[in-house]
Amino acid sequence: MYDVIIIGSGPAGYTAAIYTARAYLKTLLIAGPQFGGQLTKTTTIDNFPGFSKGIMGPTLMEEMKQQAVRFGTEVVMDEIKTITKTSPFTVTGSKGYQGKTIIIATGAQAKTLGIASEEQFRGKGISYCATCDGFFFKGKTIAVFGGGDTAMEEATFLTKFASKIIIVHRREEFRASKIMIEKAKNDPKISFLLSKTVKEFYGNTVLRGVKFEDGTDLPLDGAFIAIGHTPATAFLKDTLTLDEKGYVKVTNTVTSVPGIFAAGDCVDSRYRQAVVAAGMGCMAAMDAEKWLEGKK
Repeated sequence: MYDVIIIGSGPAGYTAAIYTARAYLKTLLIAGPQFGGQLTKTTTIDNFPGFSKGIMGPTLMEEMKQQAVRFGTEVVMDEIKTITKTSPFTVTGSKGYQGKTIIIATGAQAKTLGIASEEQFRGKGISYCATCDGFFFKGKTIAVFGGGDTAMEEATFLTKFASKIIIVHRREEFRASKIMIEKAKNDPKISFLLSKTVKEFYGNTVLRGVKFEDGTDLPLDGAFIAIGHTPATAFLKDTLTLDEKGYVKVTNTVTSVPGIFAAGDCVDSRYRQAVVAAGMGCMAAMDAEKWLEGKK
């Protein structure tokens, strides 16, 4: 029987584990299919405080893991399928685990275009986060792929860095709100390329451009895929209250089930930053500790 079971091994999960383990709570962290989550697929992280020269994503996650383990966190790899609704909770994956409290920190995955060359240039010119990587494209020509508010917001933000931004959309019509479309259209750095379906990205060691299904070609220094995110919460639909997009509904970090807390990108559809997720992980750990104290 664990005091706290944390599901997820990104910044939110590891930070929660550091706090609960240091509070002498018996802590189990269940990593998903991949230790470290999304950050293990990134290269240099320049905006996480404390690393003046930047740090590689996988290195940061391994450091967080080792810090959690140093304070006594037990770490296992499993993919959780179900969670019961009352404490003590039974968490079931390939094995069963029991905990007095649960912290959900399963994160979210950026939606991809689903073509092989996209993965080839991930972190080598292709990004899924303008606030994370925009700085690397100062004075460059880049494309933003998407047609919703996210694409318009990313393109507008990137005008701080890039010299030219092309919003590429596979349709003639946008899903974005009129105000966001007008804002993008009125920016002299932003242009539009419509009715274009990506065939492949190309380059050598880094991205150099994109080819479309109609045979046309667009040279690029960078590409931002802005077609949304999918929270890793499908297994929670019968346990917790989720919003219409699948994000866990919380008050601070408290979910609809007493004793279950949530933090990070599975909750946060707005900021999606490692430092924010880490902060929420700290909050969830403190909330779980307080809840356990109230049960004594």
